[in-house]
Amino acid sequence: MELNTVREMRSEPIEPVVYKSPAIQPASGEKDMFGKVLDSVIGNINTTNNYLSQAENEEIKLSLGKAESTHDLAIALQKASTALQYTVAVRDKFMEAYKELMNMQF
Repeated sequence: MELNTVREMRSEPIEPVVYKSPAIQPASGEKDMFGKVLDSVIGNINTTNNYLSQAENEEIKLSLGKAESTHDLAIALQKASTALQYTVAVRDKFMEAYKELMNMQF
């Protein structure tokens, strides 16, 4: 075989083979639902981080003598604590569901 013949054979790009099984492919509504849940979880994590940061800033203000009242610090700490507890609870439920899925036999 000549080299030109080999080049002509490989002129088209090779596309990857993707196995598409109707039983495995999620419906478009399921993809949207998963995306919404994921966005919600990420939003909750960001909110928790913001509350923790605000609580830390209030602690710094109090220690520097710039805080007007300890009430703001108490509120910031309670918000951060509640948000963190919620985030940990969601994470625990997610891990429990993941472990259950891994234990399933098909």
